[in-house]
Amino acid sequence: MKLHLNESHDLLLIRSYSADRIILGEQHYHTSLLVTPDKVVANWGPTAISDLKEQDFKLMLKLTPEVVLLGTGRRMQFPARVITRPLLDQSIGLEVMDTSAACRTYNVLAGEGRRVLAALIIESPSDG
Repeated sequence: MKLHLNESHDLLLIRSYSADRIILGEQHYHTSLLVTPDKVVANWGPTAISDLKEQDFKLMLKLTPEVVLLGTGRRMQFPARVITRPLLDQSIGLEVMDTSAACRTYNVLAGEGRRVLAALIIESPSDG
C-alpha cells in the first residue's frame, strides 16, 4: 500500500509498505526495523512475535519514545507482558497492531509531532 509523500525532509515518514518491505524516503528495508521521526535502526532482530525478548524493549528505551507502536507482522499478536516490562517501568505507552496498521498510525503520530517509535516486524517468508 502506498502512503502519502513526505513533504518535510526533516521527518522520517513511511512512504510505502508491503508484507516483505517498508520504504522510508528512497530507502527500501526488507528486515525488521525501528523507526522514529528522526532515526532508523535497520536490521532489528525479530522476524516473528515469538522472537521478541526483553532486550528488544530495552533497546527501544534508548530512542526515548513517548509511545511505541509494535507492528507484529501480517496479524496482530500480543507479546508476553513480562518482556514489555522495560516500557511499563518508564511509563512509555505500547500499542500492538499488525505491521500495516502500525505504519499508518506511525505516520499520523509523527506528522503530529509526537515522539513515536514504530517497532516493525517484517516476517521472514517461512513465518507467514
